[in-house]
Amino acid sequence: MYSKVTSGTIFGLNSHLITVEVDFSNGLPCVVMVGHLSGEVKESSERVRIALKNVGIFLPPMHIAINLSPADIKKSGTGFDLPIALGILEAMERLDSTSCENTLALGELGLNGEVKRVNGVMPIVLEASKRGITTCLVPIENAKEASLVKNVKVIGISNLLEAIEYLKTDETKRSSIIKPTSCDYDLADYNKITCDFNEISGQENLKRGALIAASGFHHMLIMGPPGTGKTMIAKRMPSILPPLSEKEIMDVTSIYSIAGKLTKSKPIVKMRPFVSPHHTVSPVGMAGGGIIPKPGAVSLAHKGILFLDELPEFQRPSIDMLRQPLEEKSINISRASGFFNYPADIMLVAAMNPCPCGYYPDLNKCTCTQVAVQNYLSHISGPIMDRIDVCLTANKMSVSELQNGKSKNISSKELSEMVLRARNVQEKRYKGTNYEFNADLDIAGIKKFCKLGVKEKELMEKLCENLDISARSYHRILKVSRTIADLDESENIEERHLVEAVCLRPQLPKM
Repeated sequence: MYSKVTSGTIFGLNSHLITVEVDFSNGLPCVVMVGHLSGEVKESSERVRIALKNVGIFLPPMHIAINLSPADIKKSGTGFDLPIALGILEAMERLDSTSCENTLALGELGLNGEVKRVNGVMPIVLEASKRGITTCLVPIENAKEASLVKNVKVIGISNLLEAIEYLKTDETKRSSIIKPTSCDYDLADYNKITCDFNEISGQENLKRGALIAASGFHHMLIMGPPGTGKTMIAKRMPSILPPLSEKEIMDVTSIYSIAGKLTKSKPIVKMRPFVSPHHTVSPVGMAGGGIIPKPGAVSLAHKGILFLDELPEFQRPSIDMLRQPLEEKSINISRASGFFNYPADIMLVAAMNPCPCGYYPDLNKCTCTQVAVQNYLSHISGPIMDRIDVCLTANKMSVSELQNGKSKNISSKELSEMVLRARNVQEKRYKGTNYEFNADLDIAGIKKFCKLGVKEKELMEKLCENLDISARSYHRILKVSRTIADLDESENIEERHLVEAVCLRPQLPKM
């Protein structure tokens, strides 16, 4: 008696289809599982046996061999419980031998037969769709995320008996047992703003800088004393960023599915992520870690914002590991178990005080020594500063600015409309290329799309000579200038755009 059922597993961010083979033969009654299995997969046999018993199905006293193929891929997680149970039932002839054809099954079994949610369902279902699988049986709590995948019928299962009844029913009548889960996500949720820019009084220079950064997806640093609105600005950045495309929604949801960050109330990531790790985060926590690495903070912020509050308080290795992802928009992790490449197309937003007490260079308030200030600022290396496009200074506000009232302040809706207009200009310009935002431009892209006139070239030569601007900073100034020109609906980069971009270049306080 032999059967096989299709399932899947995650290795890093890659999904693989796995064939669960079950064979009954004469011999010493036992269950043997093989196929390069982790501890939780090996425990599956006991969960499956008790779950079957509690729904009224007893295993015969035979030698049961279960193989998860291919054997060279490490299998982990608890999602093999359901396919193993279905394979056993098919081998026992409780299910028709053709009932599981073109069907993928995933799910953890409780001892009472309940099918519980598992991680990584959506990327596995996506791989199944590419391989011609037409039906996917998944836990009811994972059905919404799986329904994002097109050309696959997603069936949400709440318990083992439901799965058995569904597979026993004639294929033409199965929809009367359980209706397939439909994809009903709505991008209109993007407009649900919880933090609005109209709550911020004054700080017009910060709002202008935030608008430029959001329009071109540029990395941004805000410096200033405590209580000047640095964190408020950062937390409101998602409200003005362009909405995620359908493909981006799938990409980000896949990462969160693998990381186990999706919940019953939030089965799909519809808005750009905003990830704000604590300053005690380790380099492994930032990049991703484990024997088989899980996505770190950088990957969880993919297509969204990574916010580092009090930047110099972070460990220097945690900050310096951002060099590669900020340039390449991905992060490479090498472990004994293999080599992993995780996406990390992020917009870095950081906030910092100019010194430990926060008031430097106001010597009337600052209590820090020059050595303390120097040690504080030394946590941020030159290469990291070179990778920041927009640097803003938050100044202390007067009482009159605070009392202006919300009615006079620009709202997130107004700013987002400006961002979308600039984004549409970039979309048309970069159609058919690998670029999406101005921040994506490489050297070849800058030469093609950031051309300067004679006056603009002369201005940049003078500025580079007088301000000792590095080659990387020069190219970043051009990219920011291109964004400012897009906001002004100007086809060419003009002198005023270059001057504003140079004023936004990152600079640490001088001793």
